[in-house]
Amino acid sequence: MKTKIVGGILLLIATLIWGTSLVAQSLGTNHVGPFTFNAARFFIGAIVLLPIILVTSYHKNRQQTSTACHEAKDNKLFKGGIICGCIVFVTASLQQIGISYTTVGKAGFITALYIVIVPILGLFFGKRVPLQIWICIFLATIGMYLLCINEKFSLGVGDTFVLFCAFSTAIHILTVDYYSSRVDCVRLSCIQFFVCGVLSAIMALIIEKPNLQSIFEAGAPILYTGILSCGIAYTLQALGQKEVSPVATSLILSLESVFSDLSGWLILGESLNFKETFGCILMFAAILLSQMPTSKALKVAKTSGQIDPKL
Repeated sequence: MKTKIVGGILLLIATLIWGTSLVAQSLGTNHVGPFTFNAARFFIGAIVLLPIILVTSYHKNRQQTSTACHEAKDNKLFKGGIICGCIVFVTASLQQIGISYTTVGKAGFITALYIVIVPILGLFFGKRVPLQIWICIFLATIGMYLLCINEKFSLGVGDTFVLFCAFSTAIHILTVDYYSSRVDCVRLSCIQFFVCGVLSAIMALIIEKPNLQSIFEAGAPILYTGILSCGIAYTLQALGQKEVSPVATSLILSLESVFSDLSGWLILGESLNFKETFGCILMFAAILLSQMPTSKALKVAKTSGQIDPKL
Protein backbone atom coordinates (compact mmCIF):
# COMPACT_ATOMS: atom_id res chain seq x y z
CA MET A 1 0.00 0.00 0.00
CA LYS A 2 2.88 2.39 0.82
CA THR A 3 4.53 1.82 -2.55
CA LYS A 4 1.21 2.43 -4.27
CA ILE A 5 0.83 5.74 -2.44
CA VAL A 6 4.38 6.76 -3.39
CA GLY A 7 3.68 5.82 -7.00
CA GLY A 8 0.50 7.91 -6.95
CA ILE A 9 2.39 10.90 -5.51
CA LEU A 10 5.04 10.66 -8.26
CA LEU A 11 2.32 10.59 -10.91
CA LEU A 12 0.58 13.53 -9.24
CA ILE A 13 3.79 15.60 -9.35
CA ALA A 14 4.26 14.72 -13.02
CA THR A 15 0.68 15.80 -13.70
CA LEU A 16 1.24 19.11 -11.88
CA ILE A 17 4.29 19.81 -14.05
CA TRP A 18 2.42 18.97 -17.27
CA GLY A 19 -0.54 21.11 -16.26
CA THR A 20 1.61 24.18 -15.66
CA SER A 21 3.69 23.57 -18.82
CA LEU A 22 0.66 23.75 -21.13
CA VAL A 23 0.91 27.55 -21.09
CA ALA A 24 4.60 27.34 -22.01
CA GLN A 25 3.79 25.07 -24.94
CA SER A 26 1.21 27.53 -26.18
CA LEU A 27 3.68 30.43 -25.92
CA GLY A 28 6.30 28.43 -27.80
CA THR A 29 4.08 28.20 -30.88
CA ASN A 30 4.37 31.99 -31.24
CA HIS A 31 8.06 31.68 -32.14
CA VAL A 32 8.81 28.25 -33.60
CA GLY A 33 7.01 25.42 -35.35
CA PRO A 34 5.73 22.38 -33.42
CA PHE A 35 8.50 20.01 -34.61
CA THR A 36 11.26 22.52 -33.83
CA PHE A 37 9.82 23.13 -30.37
CA ASN A 38 9.54 19.41 -29.61
CA ALA A 39 13.02 18.62 -30.96
CA ALA A 40 14.62 21.22 -28.70
CA ARG A 41 12.71 20.33 -25.54
CA PHE A 42 13.09 16.57 -25.87
CA PHE A 43 16.85 16.83 -26.51
CA ILE A 44 17.10 18.96 -23.37
CA GLY A 45 15.02 16.42 -21.45
CA ALA A 46 17.38 13.62 -22.48
CA ILE A 47 20.50 15.62 -21.58
CA VAL A 48 19.08 16.37 -18.11
CA LEU A 49 18.91 12.63 -17.38
CA LEU A 50 22.45 11.77 -18.52
CA PRO A 51 24.20 12.66 -15.19
CA ILE A 52 21.71 10.48 -13.28
CA ILE A 53 22.29 7.59 -15.66
CA LEU A 54 26.11 7.88 -15.40
CA VAL A 55 25.99 7.76 -11.60
CA THR A 56 23.57 4.83 -11.43
CA SER A 57 25.47 2.96 -14.17
CA TYR A 58 28.69 3.15 -12.18
CA HIS A 59 27.11 1.47 -9.15
CA LYS A 60 25.23 -1.12 -11.22
CA ASN A 61 28.35 -2.12 -13.18
CA ARG A 62 30.19 -2.82 -9.92
CA GLN A 63 27.40 -5.13 -8.85
CA GLN A 64 26.83 -6.79 -12.24
CA THR A 65 27.23 -10.56 -12.05
CA SER A 66 25.67 -11.96 -15.22
CA THR A 67 26.80 -10.57 -18.59
CA ALA A 68 24.13 -12.53 -20.48
CA CYS A 69 21.39 -11.16 -18.24
CA HIS A 70 22.82 -7.67 -18.62
CA GLU A 71 22.78 -7.91 -22.43
CA ALA A 72 19.21 -9.24 -22.46
CA LYS A 73 18.03 -6.32 -20.34
CA ASP A 74 19.89 -3.86 -22.58
CA ASN A 75 18.19 -5.28 -25.67
CA LYS A 76 14.78 -4.94 -24.04
CA LEU A 77 15.69 -1.44 -22.85
CA PHE A 78 16.65 -0.19 -26.30
CA LYS A 79 13.64 -1.84 -27.89
CA GLY A 80 11.31 -0.29 -25.32
CA GLY A 81 13.01 3.10 -25.62
CA ILE A 82 12.64 3.15 -29.40
CA ILE A 83 8.99 2.07 -29.27
CA CYS A 84 8.13 4.58 -26.53
CA GLY A 85 10.10 7.29 -28.33
CA CYS A 86 8.12 6.80 -31.52
CA ILE A 87 4.84 6.94 -29.58
CA VAL A 88 5.94 10.08 -27.71
CA PHE A 89 6.90 11.68 -31.05
CA VAL A 90 3.42 11.07 -32.43
CA THR A 91 1.75 12.20 -29.19
CA ALA A 92 3.79 15.37 -28.72
CA SER A 93 3.50 16.34 -32.39
CA LEU A 94 -0.27 15.94 -32.44
CA GLN A 95 -0.66 17.95 -29.24
CA GLN A 96 1.70 20.74 -30.30
CA ILE A 97 0.04 21.07 -33.71
CA GLY A 98 -3.46 20.86 -32.26
CA ILE A 99 -2.87 23.50 -29.60
CA SER A 100 -2.06 25.96 -32.39
CA TYR A 101 -5.60 25.68 -33.77
CA THR A 102 -7.82 25.22 -30.71
CA THR A 103 -8.33 26.71 -27.27
CA VAL A 104 -6.35 25.49 -24.27
CA GLY A 105 -9.56 24.45 -22.48
CA LYS A 106 -10.80 22.27 -25.30
CA ALA A 107 -7.33 20.81 -25.84
CA GLY A 108 -7.09 19.90 -22.15
CA PHE A 109 -10.46 18.16 -22.14
CA ILE A 110 -10.00 16.27 -25.41
CA THR A 111 -6.48 15.10 -24.52
CA ALA A 112 -7.64 13.86 -21.13
CA LEU A 113 -10.18 11.58 -22.82
CA TYR A 114 -7.44 8.96 -22.61
CA ILE A 115 -8.89 8.11 -19.18
CA VAL A 116 -11.75 6.52 -21.10
CA ILE A 117 -9.58 5.11 -23.89
CA VAL A 118 -7.06 3.33 -21.60
CA PRO A 119 -9.51 0.88 -19.96
CA ILE A 120 -11.19 0.24 -23.31
CA LEU A 121 -7.85 -0.64 -24.93
CA GLY A 122 -6.95 -2.66 -21.86
CA LEU A 123 -9.97 -4.89 -22.47
CA PHE A 124 -8.35 -6.08 -25.71
CA PHE A 125 -5.35 -7.25 -23.65
CA GLY A 126 -7.50 -9.19 -21.20
CA LYS A 127 -7.40 -6.58 -18.42
CA ARG A 128 -10.69 -6.42 -16.54
CA VAL A 129 -11.88 -3.06 -15.23
CA PRO A 130 -13.86 -3.01 -11.94
CA LEU A 131 -17.15 -1.15 -11.73
CA GLN A 132 -15.55 1.24 -9.25
CA ILE A 133 -13.08 2.40 -11.91
CA TRP A 134 -15.82 2.87 -14.50
CA ILE A 135 -17.64 5.12 -12.03
CA CYS A 136 -14.41 7.08 -11.53
CA ILE A 137 -14.02 7.47 -15.29
CA PHE A 138 -17.59 8.74 -15.56
CA LEU A 139 -17.07 11.30 -12.77
CA ALA A 140 -13.71 12.45 -14.15
CA THR A 141 -15.09 12.85 -17.67
CA ILE A 142 -17.97 15.02 -16.44
CA GLY A 143 -15.54 16.98 -14.29
CA MET A 144 -13.21 17.67 -17.22
CA TYR A 145 -16.12 18.79 -19.38
CA LEU A 146 -17.34 21.25 -16.74
CA LEU A 147 -13.80 22.49 -16.17
CA CYS A 148 -12.60 22.94 -19.74
CA ILE A 149 -15.48 23.42 -22.14
CA ASN A 150 -16.76 26.99 -22.16
CA GLU A 151 -18.16 27.18 -25.69
CA LYS A 152 -20.24 24.98 -27.94
CA PHE A 153 -18.41 21.70 -28.35
CA SER A 154 -17.44 20.91 -31.93
CA LEU A 155 -14.46 19.17 -33.49
CA GLY A 156 -12.38 21.54 -35.59
CA VAL A 157 -8.99 20.93 -37.19
CA GLY A 158 -7.11 21.44 -33.94
CA ASP A 159 -9.61 19.39 -31.97
CA THR A 160 -9.12 16.47 -34.35
CA PHE A 161 -5.34 16.55 -33.88
CA VAL A 162 -5.76 16.61 -30.09
CA LEU A 163 -8.28 13.75 -30.22
CA PHE A 164 -5.75 11.54 -31.99
CA CYS A 165 -3.24 12.72 -29.36
CA ALA A 166 -5.55 11.26 -26.69
CA PHE A 167 -5.47 7.86 -28.41
CA SER A 168 -1.68 8.04 -28.70
CA THR A 169 -1.38 9.00 -25.02
CA ALA A 170 -3.45 5.97 -24.03
CA ILE A 171 -1.16 3.70 -26.06
CA HIS A 172 1.89 5.29 -24.42
CA ILE A 173 0.49 4.67 -20.92
CA LEU A 174 -0.06 0.98 -21.70
CA THR A 175 3.39 0.66 -23.30
CA VAL A 176 5.16 2.30 -20.35
CA ASP A 177 3.17 0.03 -18.02
CA TYR A 178 4.67 -2.99 -19.82
CA TYR A 179 8.29 -1.82 -19.83
CA SER A 180 8.47 0.07 -16.51
CA SER A 181 8.62 -3.18 -14.51
CA ARG A 182 11.18 -4.78 -16.85
CA VAL A 183 13.83 -2.10 -17.48
CA ASP A 184 15.45 0.90 -15.81
CA CYS A 185 12.89 3.72 -15.95
CA VAL A 186 15.39 6.60 -16.12
CA ARG A 187 17.25 5.01 -19.05
CA LEU A 188 13.96 4.23 -20.75
CA SER A 189 12.94 7.90 -20.48
CA CYS A 190 16.30 9.10 -21.78
CA ILE A 191 16.21 6.85 -24.84
CA GLN A 192 12.63 7.73 -25.70
CA PHE A 193 13.50 11.44 -25.47
CA PHE A 194 16.45 11.08 -27.83
CA VAL A 195 14.35 9.09 -30.30
CA CYS A 196 11.56 11.66 -30.17
CA GLY A 197 14.08 14.50 -30.48
CA VAL A 198 15.71 12.96 -33.55
CA LEU A 199 12.39 12.31 -35.28
CA SER A 200 11.17 15.83 -34.46
CA ALA A 201 14.43 17.38 -35.71
CA ILE A 202 14.16 15.51 -39.02
CA MET A 203 10.59 16.73 -39.53
CA ALA A 204 11.57 20.27 -38.50
CA LEU A 205 14.41 20.41 -41.06
CA ILE A 206 12.14 19.11 -43.80
CA ILE A 207 9.00 21.17 -43.09
CA GLU A 208 9.86 24.18 -40.92
CA LYS A 209 13.51 25.09 -41.63
CA PRO A 210 14.15 26.52 -38.14
CA ASN A 211 16.71 29.24 -37.30
CA LEU A 212 18.62 30.00 -34.10
CA GLN A 213 16.98 33.40 -33.63
CA SER A 214 13.47 31.95 -33.34
CA ILE A 215 14.71 29.16 -31.08
CA PHE A 216 16.34 31.71 -28.73
CA GLU A 217 13.09 33.70 -28.68
CA ALA A 218 11.29 30.55 -27.52
CA GLY A 219 14.11 29.77 -25.08
CA ALA A 220 12.15 30.13 -21.84
CA PRO A 221 9.23 27.85 -22.86
CA ILE A 222 11.67 25.33 -24.35
CA LEU A 223 13.81 25.18 -21.21
CA TYR A 224 10.79 24.92 -18.90
CA THR A 225 9.15 22.13 -20.86
CA GLY A 226 12.47 20.44 -21.62
CA ILE A 227 13.78 20.25 -18.05
CA LEU A 228 10.54 19.85 -16.13
CA SER A 229 7.92 18.49 -18.53
CA CYS A 230 10.28 16.07 -20.31
CA GLY A 231 13.30 15.35 -18.13
CA ILE A 232 11.47 15.15 -14.81
CA ALA A 233 7.76 14.53 -15.44
CA TYR A 234 8.07 11.68 -17.96
CA THR A 235 10.57 9.95 -15.68
CA LEU A 236 8.26 10.34 -12.70
CA GLN A 237 5.50 8.80 -14.81
CA ALA A 238 7.64 5.75 -15.57
CA LEU A 239 8.62 5.36 -11.90
CA GLY A 240 5.06 5.89 -10.66
CA GLN A 241 3.55 3.39 -13.09
CA LYS A 242 5.65 0.63 -11.57
CA GLU A 243 3.28 0.73 -8.58
CA VAL A 244 0.01 2.05 -10.07
CA SER A 245 -2.28 0.33 -12.58
CA PRO A 246 -2.70 1.85 -16.08
CA VAL A 247 -6.33 2.82 -15.45
CA ALA A 248 -5.57 4.53 -12.13
CA THR A 249 -2.57 6.18 -13.81
CA SER A 250 -4.78 7.62 -16.55
CA LEU A 251 -7.16 9.02 -13.92
CA ILE A 252 -4.34 10.70 -11.99
CA LEU A 253 -2.80 12.12 -15.17
CA SER A 254 -6.20 13.50 -16.16
CA LEU A 255 -5.71 16.10 -13.41
CA GLU A 256 -3.46 17.91 -15.89
CA SER A 257 -6.44 20.00 -16.99
CA VAL A 258 -7.23 20.86 -13.36
CA PHE A 259 -3.67 22.03 -12.63
CA SER A 260 -3.63 23.95 -15.90
CA ASP A 261 -6.68 25.98 -14.87
CA LEU A 262 -5.47 26.40 -11.28
CA SER A 263 -2.06 27.67 -12.44
CA GLY A 264 -3.84 30.22 -14.63
CA TRP A 265 -5.84 31.32 -11.60
CA LEU A 266 -2.82 31.59 -9.26
CA ILE A 267 -0.22 32.94 -11.68
CA LEU A 268 -2.19 34.85 -14.32
CA GLY A 269 -5.06 35.99 -12.11
CA GLU A 270 -7.68 34.05 -14.06
CA SER A 271 -10.81 33.14 -12.09
CA LEU A 272 -12.71 29.89 -11.75
CA ASN A 273 -16.49 30.11 -11.94
CA PHE A 274 -18.86 27.78 -10.11
CA LYS A 275 -19.09 25.33 -13.01
CA GLU A 276 -15.29 25.02 -13.29
CA THR A 277 -14.87 24.69 -9.52
CA PHE A 278 -17.46 21.92 -9.42
CA GLY A 279 -15.58 20.18 -12.26
CA CYS A 280 -12.39 20.26 -10.16
CA ILE A 281 -14.23 18.75 -7.20
CA LEU A 282 -15.62 15.91 -9.34
CA MET A 283 -12.17 15.10 -10.74
CA PHE A 284 -10.51 15.03 -7.32
CA ALA A 285 -13.35 12.80 -6.06
CA ALA A 286 -12.76 10.43 -8.98
CA ILE A 287 -9.03 10.23 -8.20
CA LEU A 288 -9.63 9.52 -4.51
CA LEU A 289 -12.24 6.86 -5.29
CA SER A 290 -9.91 5.17 -7.79
CA GLN A 291 -7.24 4.75 -5.10
CA MET A 292 -9.59 3.18 -2.53
CA PRO A 293 -9.23 -0.61 -2.28
CA THR A 294 -12.16 -2.68 -3.50
CA SER A 295 -13.91 -5.20 -1.27
CA LYS A 296 -12.18 -8.01 -3.17
CA ALA A 297 -8.77 -6.45 -2.56
CA LEU A 298 -9.54 -6.09 1.14
CA LYS A 299 -10.51 -9.77 1.40
CA VAL A 300 -7.25 -10.80 -0.26
CA ALA A 301 -5.26 -8.54 2.05
CA LYS A 302 -6.99 -9.96 5.13
CA THR A 303 -6.37 -13.51 3.99
CA SER A 304 -2.67 -12.84 3.41
CA GLY A 305 -2.34 -11.08 6.75
CA GLN A 306 -1.34 -7.72 5.26
CA ILE A 307 -4.01 -5.83 7.21
CA ASP A 308 -5.80 -6.29 10.51
CA PRO A 309 -8.93 -8.46 9.97
CA LYS A 310 -10.77 -6.25 12.48
CA LEU A 311 -10.50 -3.21 10.16
